[in-house]
Amino acid sequence: MEERYAQEAATLKELLAIMREHDLDLLRIRLGDAVYELQRGAGDDGGVGTPETVDSSTTRAAPAEAGANVSKVLAPLTGVFYRAASPDAQPFVEVGDRVAAGDILCVLEAMKLFNEIQSDDSGTILRIVAENGELVSQGQELFWIQR
Repeated sequence: MEERYAQEAATLKELLAIMREHDLDLLRIRLGDAVYELQRGAGDDGGVGTPETVDSSTTRAAPAEAGANVSKVLAPLTGVFYRAASPDAQPFVEVGDRVAAGDILCVLEAMKLFNEIQSDDSGTILRIVAENGELVSQGQELFWIQR
């Protein structure tokens, strides 16, 4: 039991370091069965708030069913999700935009490298699941595209 707490403490330290490194106010990540949500406290000294493990069902409201003609774009790697190439640039895509296969949807920053995530399908952006600046895990949904 003590080993489990030591592992969890090490995980939390790593997550806190990621928050500081990327100046994130909110971090949500799923690691196995655990979902961690860390948030900087409002109106305090800017330190990172108390980490909380939450059930994944409370992380987001349950989305509507995607349907047979909707493809889901999944994160190919763990990294920080950005909707635009830079903070002052326009997002690559918005809900309702038409995209073609090969269009850039977002970038994921991992280990100081920015990886462009492209659409595999042509269609209309139905939903943007991830939030700008959010740390996403490999396999996590990023977009829904209506084909």
